[in-house]
Amino acid sequence: MQEHAYKELSASEKIHLLTRELELVQQNLVDQFYTDPLTRLPNLYKLRHDLEEENDFTFVLANIDNFKLLNDFYGFVVGDFILESFAKSLKESLQGASVYRIAGDEFAILIKNRMDFYYLKEYLEELSKTFNHLKYAYAQTEIYVDCTLSSSASTSHHDIFSKVNMALKYAKKHQLKYWIYEDRMNFTQEYERNLKYATKVRKAIVECSGIVPYFQPIIDNQTNEIVKYEALSRLVDEKGMIHNPNHFIPIAKTIKVYDKITMTVIEKSFEIFKEHPFDFSINLSFEDIINEAMYDFIIHKLSTSKMGHRVTFELLESEKVQDFNKVKHFFHEIKRYGVKVAIDDFGSGFSNFSYVIKLKPDFIKIDGSLIKEIDRDKNAQIVVETIVDFSKKLGIKTVAEFVHSSTVLSMVKQLGIDYSQGYYIDMPSPILSTH
Repeated sequence: MQEHAYKELSASEKIHLLTRELELVQQNLVDQFYTDPLTRLPNLYKLRHDLEEENDFTFVLANIDNFKLLNDFYGFVVGDFILESFAKSLKESLQGASVYRIAGDEFAILIKNRMDFYYLKEYLEELSKTFNHLKYAYAQTEIYVDCTLSSSASTSHHDIFSKVNMALKYAKKHQLKYWIYEDRMNFTQEYERNLKYATKVRKAIVECSGIVPYFQPIIDNQTNEIVKYEALSRLVDEKGMIHNPNHFIPIAKTIKVYDKITMTVIEKSFEIFKEHPFDFSINLSFEDIINEAMYDFIIHKLSTSKMGHRVTFELLESEKVQDFNKVKHFFHEIKRYGVKVAIDDFGSGFSNFSYVIKLKPDFIKIDGSLIKEIDRDKNAQIVVETIVDFSKKLGIKTVAEFVHSSTVLSMVKQLGIDYSQGYYIDMPSPILSTH
């Protein structure tokens, strides 16, 4: 309004005008508070507000599959384009529902009527078909996007976010297109158990240093003498219970304390083998190798202990290695101290001979899945024989894992494998068994 016209207004008209302008400013602030700036969809705060206003509704989560991979591969500009495009697809396809962007690559759908389980199942089935293999074009590049859906058929809307989130995680874990939470499921109890176990793991690792190395002997197949030990991690909780790494390692990775396990095993193993003449091996994952703090810790330990010539570092899960140049560099640096390297679990998963040529290890540890039935399985014998012949030609020593009987040990020796370890020889123990 022009200044002259404003001056002509009466006092009551001015008050009315100012009140109206204030209301518009307030409404604009509220709209900003409730709106996602990228997609212009309502956000999590708006969803929470709307849920409080509704009694009968159906709540669905939609999560873009592998969004981090897409974002890392194409870059964040394309990542934002994918989010905007997916938001538009949802809004255009679901005109009878409210669509929200609630976090990152996660969207919510709110339908203002309550569906029973079977109707909800049909609805999610149709949704999964609609949003399967969506194609978006960006700068002459075609990008394909899928999503995973979840909802709840619980009798109560209490804790609806947790229920639908649990269903989404279940669907992701089992690679399902969608999943529906039901009261008869034990998700809540399972999550409570996981939280308690995560607390126990963190306490044992961070506060109580409850990681204890157990040692399994490795014998020379020609002399039957123990020549070295493999250090294996165990977790001892405050009650003295011993936990297998298959249980606590995944939790430790999730809560970001996995590196402390490796450091503790290295620290304690070096201390123990100061007093014993044997060589020893320690497992390292790819995560360990690319961790700068871990690299510095290992180099410091090798340079100060003067024990490098007695140490073998074993690369775990070689199929998960994303950058062989980083592994090669790491191996090159630790070999300066006389360290030997091994590829663990060879013959399992996606491990292959090209890894051996690239990494030039001193040892190949043949996976237990091939060894455990080798006295009866002709195919396993052929595969192991090929690995052994290949290794010998490259001057690499071989180790058989999971030797659990005399007949398996006999076949392992017959095939020319250099070393053996397994329960038949001895079980892992916190005490070194030297006979």
